[in-house]
Amino acid sequence: MDARHVIKIGMSAERRLVVPAERTVGHFVPGMPMVYATPMMILEMELVSGDAIKPCLEPGWVTVGTEVDVRHLAATPVGATVRTTARVIAVERRLIRFEVEAFDDKRRIGEGRHARGLVNVEAFTRRLGSSPPSS
Repeated sequence: MDARHVIKIGMSAERRLVVPAERTVGHFVPGMPMVYATPMMILEMELVSGDAIKPCLEPGWVTVGTEVDVRHLAATPVGATVRTTARVIAVERRLIRFEVEAFDDKRRIGEGRHARGLVNVEAFTRRLGSSPPSS
């Protein structure tokens, strides 16, 4: 599959999340504040990037994260709503690049770039010597 034929610059998506205690740095590291953890923010950025292009993918194809360049700008407490966005900024044959941002109720809390690579699930799992996931 060649992404240049189906994915266009400007495609975008948005996700919302009410920050649960299980996604805070304090949940993972005892003694740390109960604020939205950077890896959890990056997870949402990766997921929303996938959401932006998933409808265009041919059956049997998925995208996987390959690059992350993100700054976490502000702390967000449990219970706050986080809105995460992704917008396609470049499309190569098997690589899609995104601009990603995250906002809480008051401000931008994260920004950066992310890239996802196109993967044929069957070929990928065969190379790993495992079975493809069941639908």
